[in-house]
Amino acid sequence: MKKPKTMKLKLQLVLSTAIAVTFMGQSAFAQFGDKMKKGLQFYLDSKDSSHFVKLEATTQLWARYNQNNPLTQVGAGGAGVVGNYGQSATSDVSVRRARMVFSGQLTDRIAFFTQFGENSMNYTSARKANAFFHDITIDYAVIKRYFSIGMGLNGWNGPSRFSNISVASIMVLDPPGFQEVTNDTYDQFVRRYGIYAKGKIGKLDYRLSAGKPFTSQTGSAINPLNPSGGNTATTSYSTFSTMPPQLVYQGYFMYQFLDEESNFAPSTKGTYLGKKTVFNIGAGFYYQHNAMMLNTQTKVGGVNDTLQQDIFHFAVDVFYDAPLNKDKGNAISFYASYSNYNYGKNFIRIQGADNPANAVSTSTLTLPNTANLPVKGPTAYDKQNYGNAVPYLGTGNILYAQLGYKFKDELFGSQGTLQVFGNCQYAVYNALSDPMLLWDAGVNWLIKGHNSKVTLDYQNRPYFTENSVGQLKQANRYGQFILQYQIAF
Repeated sequence: MKKPKTMKLKLQLVLSTAIAVTFMGQSAFAQFGDKMKKGLQFYLDSKDSSHFVKLEATTQLWARYNQNNPLTQVGAGGAGVVGNYGQSATSDVSVRRARMVFSGQLTDRIAFFTQFGENSMNYTSARKANAFFHDITIDYAVIKRYFSIGMGLNGWNGPSRFSNISVASIMVLDPPGFQEVTNDTYDQFVRRYGIYAKGKIGKLDYRLSAGKPFTSQTGSAINPLNPSGGNTATTSYSTFSTMPPQLVYQGYFMYQFLDEESNFAPSTKGTYLGKKTVFNIGAGFYYQHNAMMLNTQTKVGGVNDTLQQDIFHFAVDVFYDAPLNKDKGNAISFYASYSNYNYGKNFIRIQGADNPANAVSTSTLTLPNTANLPVKGPTAYDKQNYGNAVPYLGTGNILYAQLGYKFKDELFGSQGTLQVFGNCQYAVYNALSDPMLLWDAGVNWLIKGHNSKVTLDYQNRPYFTENSVGQLKQANRYGQFILQYQIAF
């Protein structure tokens, strides 16, 4: 598909500006001492470095050019905007993530972990947006190494490795979002109040948790697809229940064949950049009773009957991250997973990371990228499918893989080295008539490892819309270019 010349100029301007900012900041960061690599750490006993408190921070900034999905409108009034302000493409700069972590090992048995921050702040966001707590936990080692128990607002999650990831160490631009199985529905950005147990038995690392979900009414996606008109009115879709939530049970187990990974924090590393030799095979689950509801459209006493349904997920995965040549520093990173998700009948969730749009038209827009699409006018599905949104999560089966190669250390001398990567998600969801394929490819410029890095990423995503008989079919594909700068300590 050809992009208008003006859009190409906008993309060039966004990328040029971001690159200039990057060059101004990176040389100063290169002067930071090696002590900053693991945060500002203070030891509590001069004779024992195992007791400490630590402060860490991560900031990720995005400069982006996105080909918007059809029927996208952008207006200052948000979802209630009057009139149609159609945009076939959007260029913007945003704060993808800003996090601060304060944690520590106070005694041989007592540890705490607190994380504060915000996500996805862009030009459509509410001004003076409020940051929030991600984690507030304390745990106690009942049997050191083997069994610790903790409590609080926590993300000790299943069913997969990246159900909670250390954002500073992500290899690809964004982690696989489908592994955050109820993000901002029954949880607060994959965290909830509850208890957890963790430990290591030989080479087996385990985590188990039980938590009280937030009520779905306070979440951001209670009705990811709630039929209200058009063809979808004759189809039943599961959605999150409005009843008082039942406890959620999660677990993840990984057998660590080679180097051992730390389980001090709930988040797992994306890549060690060749500093460790890690080979793990993992498996996990997520279960919540009566978490979903389905309007059957069967009349009972003159009204539609509603069925309650459980959530049950199961996943297996493999992670390999290792140096290829320890002297040169080149390394490989590989991760793959299979996930079987059951949210009930026809569940589908449509969302875009840091979405640059904020509304969808109530009538068909005349846009360059809608000319040859079978768009009949907005349906319940289309009203969620604006900007860079994609049906990334649903009832069905998902295959995912990511692969990265890090070049030798000091490829550019004091300016660091490169790491190339690619990842793809292939899903067969009950609600879609075609498979869903989402892929990215890009390169990390590792100026100073994860502490200072630039990422250039291209994402290619499918666009689904309803055909004349109400099937959700892939109609086209669209792209997104992102330049990210990350600083972390």
